[in-house]
Formats: sequence, structure tokens, C-alpha cells
Amino acid sequence: MAARPAARRRGPAQIRVAMMGLFLVLVWVGLGYRLFEVQVVRAAEYEPKSLQQRVRTVVIDAPRGTIFDRNLDPLAVTVEARAIFAVPVEMDDPLYATQVVAAITGQSADTARANIERSETFAYLARQVDPSVAAEVKAQNLKGVYVVPEPKRAYPAGALASPVVGLVTTDEDDRITGLEGLELVYEDVLSGEPGLIEYEAAASQVRAIPQAGIRQEIPAVRGDDLISTIDSSLQYTAYDVCRRRLEVTAAIGCSIVVLEVETGQVLALVEAPSFDPVTRTVVDPVTEDQTRFSNFAIRGTYEPGSVQKLITIASALDAGIVDIDTVIPDVGDTIETSAGACKSKTDDIYGCFKDSSPHATEDMTVHQIFTRSSNVGTIKVQQRVGPEILEDYIKRFGLGRLTGVDFNGEAAGSFQLDPNCSSCQASAAIGYSVAVTPLQMAAAYAAIGNDGVWIEPSLVMAKVDQNGNRTYMQGESREVVSERTAWVMRQILADVVTDGTGSAARVEGYRVGGKTGTALKLGADGRYTDWTNASFVGMAPIDDPKVVVAVMIDSPAFEFRYGGAAAAPAFAEVMEAALNQLGVIPDALDG
Repeated sequence: MAARPAARRRGPAQIRVAMMGLFLVLVWVGLGYRLFEVQVVRAAEYEPKSLQQRVRTVVIDAPRGTIFDRNLDPLAVTVEARAIFAVPVEMDDPLYATQVVAAITGQSADTARANIERSETFAYLARQVDPSVAAEVKAQNLKGVYVVPEPKRAYPAGALASPVVGLVTTDEDDRITGLEGLELVYEDVLSGEPGLIEYEAAASQVRAIPQAGIRQEIPAVRGDDLISTIDSSLQYTAYDVCRRRLEVTAAIGCSIVVLEVETGQVLALVEAPSFDPVTRTVVDPVTEDQTRFSNFAIRGTYEPGSVQKLITIASALDAGIVDIDTVIPDVGDTIETSAGACKSKTDDIYGCFKDSSPHATEDMTVHQIFTRSSNVGTIKVQQRVGPEILEDYIKRFGLGRLTGVDFNGEAAGSFQLDPNCSSCQASAAIGYSVAVTPLQMAAAYAAIGNDGVWIEPSLVMAKVDQNGNRTYMQGESREVVSERTAWVMRQILADVVTDGTGSAARVEGYRVGGKTGTALKLGADGRYTDWTNASFVGMAPIDDPKVVVAVMIDSPAFEFRYGGAAAAPAFAEVMEAALNQLGVIPDALDG
């Protein structure tokens, strides 16, 4: 029998190979286990982390709704613009790129570089750039620089309507949001709902991976539109009148409010100087008085002077204390509310009241007192009325309280009628110790034009959704005086224009009524200065008023210091334009 060969003994090399194979098997088993643990056992835990590394989300701004005037002419619109941004980690030469973008767009290179230093993955280089300018940037083929669509707010009416429309800003999330005026008050209506796009990208980039595609896309929902009460044509006329009155009177400010009597809708509200809503600078005429950047007609208060006498006389008539023909005896040109006040050097503060021109003491009817704008006569009427009744009617007419107009930052105004302060009562009767806004006075006069019914002023007529459905606004209303009292007051307002201090307010073809107002301005030391607020508030046609126009001129030159000289001519121009715009038939042709 042949002998069996001896078993071959394994050499060192074979042992090493076997051990290496065993090690690799164990590694693969370990990896497999780890993969199983990550992808199956702990998948729910790791999936969000994985998504964070590779999924990018871009928020798509919603186009803001348009703000129209009452005739559907645009006052504020959203136009297509571009944003230019960079991915700093992809850029070859950030300094060169920011300089090129700044040179083309005209925006700040320093701001762009600061943005780049704050982030490696995203930095704005320029915002709200015209598409043609953005195309020029794109043509430079700057590595790591990208262009994306971005909405931009534009204002076709510019400074003309800015006191009403307001302006926008960019919030901390880089979204356009209302900052002032209707843009702010109706932010929830105009802003819409932003959309978004989710896509997969390499961890260090924002560009999408072509094979991965978009994970999710939610389109932006455009904001709803607003139809304002403003008539652009009338707004332009009033603005032009304001600017010219500033030139003629050398005043520092002009405010005009035009109200539709039956609805309380603001047909025009202008300020001069005004401001550009894009550059945010005061314009035409240029002034260093930045308070005029605001809306004085709604936020600014002043002592109205004799314009206030409408409320004083109306309260006396409505309460049955006097009639229009009631004779008030011994009306001189001076009256004291405290003994010896008129002998004091500071008599304008401590109870000595005078008419604007000296005249002999005489008996005057209530009608004469109003049409001749007698301070002394009005105070004598107020003394019969008493502080409680006068305060009641001042509140009824809306003074010392918000009108409720749909605008931010409205001033409530104030009045002082301390029953123990006789000089305060006298002051309030003739338009001192009372602080009002031009809009408040316009609404008060509109109540007389509306047969004694006060209506809440409004700047927006309707909201319009994406389907074209309109939701109309309606303000509150309340009766402040009887229909008869309102009619009587309209007749004597007309006499102020035909026979009294308001002759410059006449409008050819229409019977107009109104009242002049002249009030000294308080200085920083609390004493009255020689400067005045000159105003005129009136309505037309007087038998069936359609429009109220209120004009306030701030600090006109001395020769224009009275309301009849500074404000009444502006009233006449604007009132004529308003009546023509509304198609109101002249009185001479009516019937």
C-alpha cells in the first residue's frame, strides 16, 4: 500500500491573508450593522439631519396688492425687479466681484462686502435692481454671483399721494412690509402669502443638483388690492395749490383736506412740503423741517382760532339758548374774564380778549357776531351757554377724540374747559385752549353740511380680493345737532363769504359758505408769538353741500397772517376743482 503524503503546513503568508480576510469580513459586518442601524433602526432620527445638509429652501415674496385711487388709477404698485446675491465659498475674488456689482448697480460695495463677511453660503450684493441692470451684472459671469427675481414697490404718483399712501421697508426676513400710511394700516390685506421652493443641493452650494430636482414648490399668493377714496386729479390740484400758496405767503407748511359730505370719504389730502416715498426725502419745496415728512392733516394739532366759532354758536342755537337774531348787548372790542386782565402786559394769556380790529361798543345779533367774527361777542354767547354744554358739543363734533380714520398715528387733539377757569372757557369759545387736526375740523364742518350728522372719515373705499370681489368700507355716524341748526349755520356760513371775512373764498357760479380762522402760535416758552396759523374751512353748494374743503397755512408772512388772506384763496381754487370734478351743477343753472 502506498504511503499517504504528509499534510502541507500553512506558511506565515497564508495565515496573514486569512486574518486579513477575517478582519475585512468583520469590518463589512460592522458597517452593515451600522448602516442597518442608521438607515432602518434610527432612520427617523437621522433623516431630518440629512435633509438639513442637502435641502435648501428659498422663500418667494408675494407681490403686494395694488393701491388704486377711486377711479382705479394706481397709486402704489408692485413691479418686477431683481436681487443679486453671492455664495461666498464659490467666489474666486469677492473684492473684485463686489466692486463690479456696485459699479453697475450704483449700490454700496461696502455693504455688500460686509454681508459677505457674515456668511459663507449667502449674501446680498444688491436689492431691487432693474432687470436690465441685473442682466448686465449677469453678463459679467462672476463666479459665485447669482440673480433672482424680486418684487419692488413703485409709486406712480410720487410725492403727490405719499402723505396718504405711505411707504414700505424691508423687514428682518428680507420681505417688503408696510412702514407708513395705508401701506402699514392695511399690511395684512396687501402683503399676501409668501411661497417657497425646496430643492436638493450639494452641502456647500445653493445651486440645485440636476438629478434631484425640486422637492416642493408652493406658489406665492398675491395680496389683495385697495381702492382708496382719493381722486388723483383733485389730489394734484390741491397739491399744486398748496405749493403755490407757500411761495406766495412764505409760509412753512400747507395742509388741505377735501371731504365728501354724505360719505365722509377723503377725496384729497395733501401736504406741502411733501416727501418722495422712494428716496424718503422732503421735496418741493425743499425744507429742513423734517416734521413735514409726516401727515400733519391727521397727526398735527393746532389752535384753530375763529373756525372754532362754528361749534360755539351751533351749541348755543341747538341748545335753545339763543336764536340767530338774538341781540347780545354791549359788544365792545375788549372783554376781561378776570379783573384788571387787560391792564397786564401779558393780557393775551391772563384773561383779556380783543377783537382783531378796534370798534365802538354796540349791540350785535348772533348773526352779526358770527359773520363779523367778533371774539368779544362769541365769548358773551359762550358765557350764556356755560362750560358743560359747550364741552358736550365739542365732544359731539369730534374734537379731543380720534376720528377713527384708517391711518396710523392719528392725533386726538385736546381742549381745556375747566369750569373754574373763566379764561379757559373764553379761549375755547374762540379757538384757543383747543388743539385740533385739519381732518377733525373738516369732519366737524361736514356734519353741518350733512344736516347735523357726523360721519367717520375714511381713506379706503373698498378691498378687492383675487377674484375681483369687493368689500366696501362704511364708517360710523352720529347726530351732533338738529337738521334745523345745521341749516341755520349753513346760511350764516354763506353770509361770512358774501358779507364777512371770507370774501376771498367765493366760487363763481356756486353759493359757498365757510369760516376764516387766525390763531397766534405758541412759542417754546409757552407764550404766544406773532406768527399765526391761518385757516379756512367751508362747504358748497350751501343749500345741498357735497364737499367740505379745509385749508391750514402754517406761519405765513405778516401781510398774509389772517385766514381770509392766506387760506381762503386756496379754498376757492380747490373747491371749484372739486365741484367740477364731481359734476355738481352750478347754482345759477340748477333747476
